[in-house]
Amino acid sequence: MNEVLKSLHERKSVRVFKDIKISEYDKETILLAAMEAPTAGNQQLYTILDITEQSLKDKLAISCDNQPFIAKAPMVLIFCGDLQKWYDAFVEGGCSPRLPGVGDLMLAVEDSVIAAQNAVIAAQSLGIGSCYIGDIIQLCEEHREMLELPEYVFPAAMLVLGYPTEQQRNRPKPERCDLKHIVHTNHYNRMTGDELRIMFQKKLGEQSYEDWVTAFCYRKYNSSFSREMTRSVGEYLKSFGYKEK
Repeated sequence: MNEVLKSLHERKSVRVFKDIKISEYDKETILLAAMEAPTAGNQQLYTILDITEQSLKDKLAISCDNQPFIAKAPMVLIFCGDLQKWYDAFVEGGCSPRLPGVGDLMLAVEDSVIAAQNAVIAAQSLGIGSCYIGDIIQLCEEHREMLELPEYVFPAAMLVLGYPTEQQRNRPKPERCDLKHIVHTNHYNRMTGDELRIMFQKKLGEQSYEDWVTAFCYRKYNSSFSREMTRSVGEYLKSFGYKEK
């Protein structure tokens, strides 16, 4: 296994960091790697916010589900799907651009997350750990105001980065599902109940499938967090002409 593949297989989320600053050189290296990511039409439909103010990190730690390690992270990046700059560029050039729509936003979010993952892999190669913070899209309205985002800019992904402690470095990586359950050939294969039970078998531990999946459903999918995320993002999408059924 080459070093790139080894890095991909070994990488896991890090939530406890050593009290070591990331050098400006390494930060720039990570950001430049992010900008080399694949992007639709070479548009780079994103803007990266480098959060350096401690007071803002503190606010994000609270708003993102009260996770103190966010405030302690040496490096915090927010990848924003950005349609505003292109819309403004078209207007500046005398075009008559249509208003951005939901499809445009999805493309910008895709660009943003691809760039974020490049940053993750670049950091990993430098011995710097990372963790995605999905909560950045939960309180979409609050975060857009906090970060002073204009109308057509969306906080798509947030990364916290730093040097992992030994405990974090040695912590086992959670197992992924088997390849056969994730990769379908040519067409989507909707799995039967038995296939789903086999797929999630390694996650059950000593629990029954029913107990495990019920707990997971209420902890994640049916949680107040998930409901609020759906509501806040739905409200934001209305500015793109989206209408809920």
